[in-house]
Amino acid sequence: MSQIRQNTPQRTPGLRRGRGGPMMGPAEKAKNFRSTLKQLVNYLKPFAPQIGISVIFAVCGTIMSIIAPAVLGNAVTVVFDGSTARMAGEGGINFDLLTSIITMLAILHIGGFVFSALQGILIEGVSQKVSYNLRKKFYAKINRMPLKYFDNVPHGDVLSRMTNDIDLMGSSIGQSMTQLIIAVITLVGAIVMMLTISVPMTGVALLILPLSLILVGIVVKYSQKFFRTQQKYLGAVNGQIEEVFSGHLIVKAYNAEGRVAKDFHKDNNVLYISAWKAQFMSALLFPLMFFVGNVGYVAVSVLGAYLAIQGTLAVGAILAFVQYSRRISDPINMLAQISNVLQSTVAAAERVFEFLGEEEETPDGENTISTEDIAGEVGFADVKFGYTEDKPVIHNFSARIKEGQRTAIVGPTGAGKTTIIKLLMRYYDIDNGGILLDGHNIKDFARDDLRGVFAMVLQETWLFNGSIMENIRYGRLDATDEEVTEAARAAHAHHFIMTQPGGYDMIINEEANNISQGQKQLLTIARAILSNPRILILDEATSSVDTRTEQLIQKAMDNLMHGRTSFIIAHRLSTIRHADLILVMDEGDITEQGTHEELLDRRGFYHELYAAQFEA
Repeated sequence: MSQIRQNTPQRTPGLRRGRGGPMMGPAEKAKNFRSTLKQLVNYLKPFAPQIGISVIFAVCGTIMSIIAPAVLGNAVTVVFDGSTARMAGEGGINFDLLTSIITMLAILHIGGFVFSALQGILIEGVSQKVSYNLRKKFYAKINRMPLKYFDNVPHGDVLSRMTNDIDLMGSSIGQSMTQLIIAVITLVGAIVMMLTISVPMTGVALLILPLSLILVGIVVKYSQKFFRTQQKYLGAVNGQIEEVFSGHLIVKAYNAEGRVAKDFHKDNNVLYISAWKAQFMSALLFPLMFFVGNVGYVAVSVLGAYLAIQGTLAVGAILAFVQYSRRISDPINMLAQISNVLQSTVAAAERVFEFLGEEEETPDGENTISTEDIAGEVGFADVKFGYTEDKPVIHNFSARIKEGQRTAIVGPTGAGKTTIIKLLMRYYDIDNGGILLDGHNIKDFARDDLRGVFAMVLQETWLFNGSIMENIRYGRLDATDEEVTEAARAAHAHHFIMTQPGGYDMIINEEANNISQGQKQLLTIARAILSNPRILILDEATSSVDTRTEQLIQKAMDNLMHGRTSFIIAHRLSTIRHADLILVMDEGDITEQGTHEELLDRRGFYHELYAAQFEA
């Protein structure tokens, strides 16, 4: 939003460095892998019943799939023994037994499919609910964050955490949990079944496990740092794109496309290298595991053939054992894949939990004061404030504004005029001193109630993608269409609205560039009029309109300000001649105060400012 964005330190598009945080080399590791993983597990505790049922289904489905090779081996043995007996003239295949075995095999496969499907539906529901809850919690957190946080963190980085990182967490939770359960049960079940067939062959097959686990450990250790860098610079790239496209006209006006592209390629290159290395390390596992699995497969096959020749092992048992030996490598491969997904998930979760753990605005007190009968008297007592501790902006600001008084605040750029308004509305809390509203410290009011007392018209307009009617009604959501129209008439916006296609139903596009800057300002003024505030704040409200429109708006503002406490920040000193009180600020202090005529007679700083504007 423009109201927020204007608080951010200004940068020239294309000249940014280290967007998304400090520049970080590809070798950075996750800060708290175990701690983040523990947080993630704790976050899943409310879903324990669904996860528990899902685990049961996964266990049942996996057990059925594990038993199936042994049953198939029995079928092969029946066929082999029957065929051998027939060739010896001693009988034939027992088809009744074979039919029952095949029936059992069909039941196992169908049952495994049903349980796996139910397990997938349950776990997918959990993962989507986790994403939903995280997005909801993240959005609520944004509204509780102090504005100073957004002064230092790019909006694109916050957006990336809320979209990319949360989506990754949600989608991978189901995948990781399912594969982890299946992998563990498959591994344990396969080993148990192998032991029932042949202990010596099981010993040979298990020789590959230590080597496989060592390979997985090495890859996980070296790839995690690349996964975190990948997520970090994904946010950085998104941040730059958001910044550049929001200021696309400025970039073109200053021929900064080359510099912007250079910065983008720099971050994009780090993203590419870290993503490539992360995926390369993970992909390297599969051919390594395949090679190790083949070595074990050859050893098992040779030993199985020897035992069959010795007559100590049935042919069907060898077939079943070979399938189980293959299944040992499958869980290992699955665990390797899980490690890949888990690393990305933890890197994303770390960024999400990091934001959710940021310091919030100080909570409102339990016994807050009602604003229902606020008259509008404002006092500043020795106010001191700085956006950073070492650079104070307001040094020692004291003033008293009476109920219904029209107060103008003037001064050169950077004098602290807009900062005073932000402090009055508690966008920031002061470092020392006090700000009073009807004799009560503004900290004694709930923030929402306090801000409901004010209406603001800023130099930078903010309109959203919606109709003109909806944008004006934003000032008071329960207003009728007639009240919206009256507010537009009072702001002298009705005429231009009716000339637009669709009138009040015309849709303002996402960038709000299908109406002029002056027209946008008229709509924001109409919005303020509709809200019917007790205290009005005008921050360069007429700076974007022509002289004739300014005169019309000034008349509307005079009616609106009548009987209300009003603060007017203006560089055009002609617009504040009739103010009841003018505060002249310079470098965070009030240097002069009085009416227009009184300040001119003193021939001080205000006189110099006025003379500079009307020198001709």
